[in-house]
Amino acid sequence: MRSLIIGYGSIGARHARLLAEMGHEVRCVTRNPQCPFPVFTDLADALDGNMPGLTVISTPTADHHDTLRALLAHGFSGRILVEKPLFDHVPATLPPETAHIFAAYNLRLHPLVQEAARLLTDRPIFSARFFVGQYLPDWRPGTDYTAGYSARRDQGGGVLRDLSHELDLALHLLGPWRRVAAIGGHFSDLAIDSDDVFDLLLETSRCPSVSIHLDYLNRTARRGFEINAQELSIHADFITGRLEAEGQAKVFDLDRDATYRAQLAALTSGETARLCSFEQGLAVLGLIEAAERAATQGQWVTA
Repeated sequence: MRSLIIGYGSIGARHARLLAEMGHEVRCVTRNPQCPFPVFTDLADALDGNMPGLTVISTPTADHHDTLRALLAHGFSGRILVEKPLFDHVPATLPPETAHIFAAYNLRLHPLVQEAARLLTDRPIFSARFFVGQYLPDWRPGTDYTAGYSARRDQGGGVLRDLSHELDLALHLLGPWRRVAAIGGHFSDLAIDSDDVFDLLLETSRCPSVSIHLDYLNRTARRGFEINAQELSIHADFITGRLEAEGQAKVFDLDRDATYRAQLAALTSGETARLCSFEQGLAVLGLIEAAERAATQGQWVTA
């Protein structure tokens, strides 16, 4: 399949490399001189006579909406993967047809999540906790953390959007959110203007008590979740790949590309049922904006 990557930063480079390794023809729209694939600086030129079957939008979050609109305006009708989150804010207008558009919440493809979903099927759920934290300057060794979009609010950076995998996992496993309270902002001495800590407390359709913690500060990387359900407690650790449930422990030894590769394989094969749909990605964005209002107003916000 011919694939087009729009934006060749770190995540765009990962998608491009994996698609090439999977045997697909890769082209990129970028001004990055280090891109080793055929390059176009203009989207129209990239599409003219070379319409791809898959396009990945991996520009900064603040540019996602305009990029998607331009892609659709040029007549692209193949599958589209938009890096998470879908947009920096819920837009006033949405595409008329979205069945071919997906949000890149690849942790859904992790076996820890798939096993948890299986175990939770048809069980009453009582409480859940999701957490992620890693010191932002450690994310990409050898680069200036202040120059990346994560550090810039105007580029869609900040933990609430940057680490929104946890919000998607909560909705994916526990159902749509009903109300949310939150505290968050820029609390540390990191040289950024985006939020570096956020804590959410929410109720979902399947769980009355859900907490989500996100930060750019933890000097020891942490990511996982804990869920208590009827006759079941699940403890999942993405860093070690360990899942504890029903008195047993399983360890899933995955390389860092595994969930990204699985996501791209689903897109190129058309077997997209496990992916995050456009509507589901929009629901995550709605929760993000509600959490911001809750933190600013100091009160619960309902869906």
